[in-house]
Formats: sequence, structure tokens, C-alpha cells
Amino acid sequence: MRHHARYARRVRSLSRPLCSAALPAQPDRRQGPRKRLGRSARALAAAALLSVITMVEATQAPAATCESLVALSVPDTTITSAVSIPGPSFTAPDGRTYQEVPPFCRVTALATPSPDSLINIEVWMPSSGWNGRFEGTGNGGYAGNIALDVPEMISGVKAGRTVAATDMGTAPSTNNDGDVLVGHPEKWVDFGSRATHVMTVVSKLIIAAFYGQPPRYSYFNGCSTGGQQALMEAQRFPDDYDGILGGDPANNRTHVHTAAVWNYKAFHTTPASFFTSDKIQLVTQSVVAACAVKSGGLATDAFLTDPRLCDWDPGALQCPTLDGPDCLTADQVQAARAIYDGARNPTNGHLIFPGSVKGSENASDLGWAAQESTPEPQFDSLFKWVFGPTWLWSTFDYDRDMADVDLVLAPILNANSTDLSGFKARGGKLLMYHGWADPIVAPQDMIDYHNRVVATQGKQAARALKETQTFFRLFMVPGMNHCSSGPGPNAFGNLYSAHIVVPPPPASDAAHDAFLALQEWVEHGVAPARIIATKYVNDQPSQGIQMQRPLCPFPAVPRYSGTGDTNDAASFVCVDDHVTDNPMPAPEYLQ
Repeated sequence: MRHHARYARRVRSLSRPLCSAALPAQPDRRQGPRKRLGRSARALAAAALLSVITMVEATQAPAATCESLVALSVPDTTITSAVSIPGPSFTAPDGRTYQEVPPFCRVTALATPSPDSLINIEVWMPSSGWNGRFEGTGNGGYAGNIALDVPEMISGVKAGRTVAATDMGTAPSTNNDGDVLVGHPEKWVDFGSRATHVMTVVSKLIIAAFYGQPPRYSYFNGCSTGGQQALMEAQRFPDDYDGILGGDPANNRTHVHTAAVWNYKAFHTTPASFFTSDKIQLVTQSVVAACAVKSGGLATDAFLTDPRLCDWDPGALQCPTLDGPDCLTADQVQAARAIYDGARNPTNGHLIFPGSVKGSENASDLGWAAQESTPEPQFDSLFKWVFGPTWLWSTFDYDRDMADVDLVLAPILNANSTDLSGFKARGGKLLMYHGWADPIVAPQDMIDYHNRVVATQGKQAARALKETQTFFRLFMVPGMNHCSSGPGPNAFGNLYSAHIVVPPPPASDAAHDAFLALQEWVEHGVAPARIIATKYVNDQPSQGIQMQRPLCPFPAVPRYSGTGDTNDAASFVCVDDHVTDNPMPAPEYLQ
């Protein structure tokens, strides 16, 4: 079953480009971060794309009709349909119907950059009123379809942008299940980075052909797997986008999935380790009661502002003797401690991935109940790619097997490089966000990545942070779960969130909408100093606003000023809480 060495050799030989100059080859991890995609390779890729777009402009007038685009010639890509959507009603691929949709041209394409690649792409272009902007959207989980992107695509077309999406070449995978990709290493490369880049190149060619000119500004927008795509683009293809908005990224991919196995194992160590829904609620309530104020928030908050300040221990709830409804068994206490501590290599104690954050346990999506109740760990297909379809979670060795997984998959799936010099040099802007109550992708890992990027900008800490914030800003979101929902303010223009439709912000401006804040930063040089996040009653805009709170550029967090309405964002200031205790994985798990 251990065919990892063969796959490792195969993976290193992969990544045939869309056309010989348009896509740089996948980097060899042995070369080191600065040599993965050299400036000359980036320049070559940019020049190739520019030359192709120029050729399209020079040889083809704007399409007389949307339908004529079906004859457009694109390298290693087949245009499978080009249809005018009249609006105002549109039925998406998943059967959902949307209203008040403006007329647009819907183009579908199939890209085959390798013999085993089948990358589905959709490009939507407003029939009139295009504002010159292009938005590439990310995906969730193992992708496998484009329907997840539709809410954000609808929003983009309504705003006058051209919008593109891809299934990442993983169909017929589903959000949680990628078992069908066992034995298809080319598709792992597509999923890792190639499909997103191909989508971007192909989309720009289609846009240039339709309008007679390429986009003036290009943006990327995604969360979860979309956050991984965002960082892959910034690191490996810095010329693709002017601005990138990414959330709760699974960029440390192989170790995020290992943490899910670790948690599942903790829940199932013994029958008494399993948590009922009532016990999960008990844990979160106890955490919030002990730490809402200690974390920098208010006593009335149903969430933690900075969970790293919470020192609550599950032993405080341990039953004195027999199990009961208001206490935890000794096995549950042990399981909770292991989950909070994080996945570790038992041979040397090295941290593989930060532990689950306190206050996230009862998340309705991907919380403890979801993580423990499936027949096998969530998202565990990745391990079957390496070890085959009969792999069993219960036999996973966090020393030997983790090394095997990283040997095969880390070079193509993990977006951990801190070298953003190419993106910075061309004036790119990276705006990342992460929910402080994310139960599946530990927010500490996003903070680790941010801090490692800061460290590359200089030895003097304050100056290095200031330099980083000229092109990269991170906004941590108190009380938000994975990409959305949760008890805290969670609507701030993060409309794309996999299968969850996030409510829009109450105002379409840079103060309330992260995408518009990024747009203002890219096009006018105004960096976001704070973004107002909104919590609607029951997360339903029709029921009114429950509270608002500012999101602050990390390391700042929102703190009540001492006067004013505690539900009003104006009553809060952004301050640095000076927390330095952020668990960092061992260096071998940051590759």
C-alpha cells in the first residue's frame, strides 16, 4: 500500500502548462522558496499572457453576439457553450433560482492542461455596463462543482464585474469527499494550484475576446479552500491578480487534514470520549462564561474576542464520580485537552498543527458534533490519495505516515511560502480574514503565516509590520465560525463561503464590505484601517441588526472604549492586546 515514493517521483514530474509559455511549471520544493517561481519565469508568464491578449485584440473585433464565442480558440481548452442569459431570473446548476439578475453572457469551457485534467470553467460577463473589473472566485472542500460559487457570481455580475469559477478539475468529488481522485496525481496538481491559474488565464482571454480589451483590474475572492487558492495565487502566480481577498484558508493543507484525523481519534479513543450535543453546548457556555471578558470582550458577548487569552481548562467540568448532564467524564476531559493542544508527533512532541480554538466547539457547521459523528474523519480523502483507498484513520502514524503524506502532497497542496515579493513588487494587495471561532482551520495558523511574512520584511518588528501592511493585511473576526455564521458579527462582504450563503453587509461601501475595501486599496491606494462587521438577528437581514463591531488589522483587536452603545461599532477602538503566545508548528510542518 505504500506507493508514496512512486507518487512522489510522479508528482515532481507533473504540471504540464496550458501552453508552453503561459503557465510556469510547478516548483520543486528542494529549490527553496525564492527559487520556486523566479522573476524571469513570472515575467515570461506575464509576457505570454499579454501577447495572447494583444493578439486577440488585434485580430478579433468584439463578439457580435455572446454565442459567437463558442468558436473562440484557446490553447488546451474547448469552449463548450456560450449563451446569453436575459434575466431577471436565472436557474443555477444546482437548481436554485435567482431573481433580479441583469443580462449576461455565460461561457462554459473545459481545460485539459494535462492528459488527465478535466477542468470545468464558467465565465459570466455583463451584457452591458461592464466596469472593467474581473473577479475569480474560489471553492470549498474538494470542490467538484461550480454551483457553490453562484451566489458570489450573481453578486459580481450585479456589480458590473466579469466573474469566473472552476470546479478545480476534481469532479465528481463533493465538498467533503475526494475519494475518486485516488490514483490521479495530475488532478491533485489541478486541485493544488493549476486549475485556479488556468481558470484565470482562460477567463482573461475570453473577456478580451468579448469586450475587445482585457480587464483593467483583476481580483480573487474565496474562503476555506478558496483561501488556499488565494494564497497559492499570491505566492506562485503573483501576476494573475491585482487584489486578493481570502478567508479562513486551508493553505497548510496536509496538516489541516491531519488535525481533523487527530480530533476524530480523540473523540473515539473510548466510548466515554464521545460528546453529546448537550455536552458540547456545556463546554462552549463554560468557555464563554470564563473568558468573554478575559479575552478582551464584554460580559454580554456570546463569544471570545481573542481566544488565545483564555486559560479555561476542561478539567473544571470533570464529574466528581458518575457521569451527569452538567459535567464531563474523565475521558471527555482528556479528549478536549488533546483537541485544544493540537496534533503532535508523539515521537518528539513537535506540533503538527495548532489545536482547535476555545469557543468554537458548538459551531453549527464543522463544529465538534460534525467532526465526531461521521463514519470516518472529515475530509480524509487526502490520505487515501497517498496510501490507497483502504487506508484506515485508526492506524495513522503521526511520525512516519505524516512524513510520507508531506513527501507526496506538500509540494503541490501547501501554500506556506512566505515569499510574496513578486506580488508586492507589482503592487498587489492581499486582504485576508479568519474567524476567531473557526472549528476546523485553526485561526492560530493564519496568525502564524502572517507573522512569518512580517519576519521576512525586516529585523525591526514595528517597521517590519508597517512594511507588511503596505501590501498584506489580516483581519481576525471575533465569534465567527469557518468563513461565516457564529455568535459574533459575521457579515462584512464575505459573500462567498462554500455551501453557506452569507448575508450581505447593510451598506455597499468600503467601510462595511471587505471586497469594496480591497477595491479601494487597489485602485485608490486607501488601505482599510477597519471594516465594520454586522451581526443580524438570527443571521437574517430581514430581522434587523443585532450588533456591529469593527474588524481591525492584526495584531489589533476591537476593544470597548468605555462609553457609548456596546452594539455600535463606533464605541470600539482598535488596540494591540500584545498577545505573543501563538502556537507555531514545527518547521517540518510549515513546508
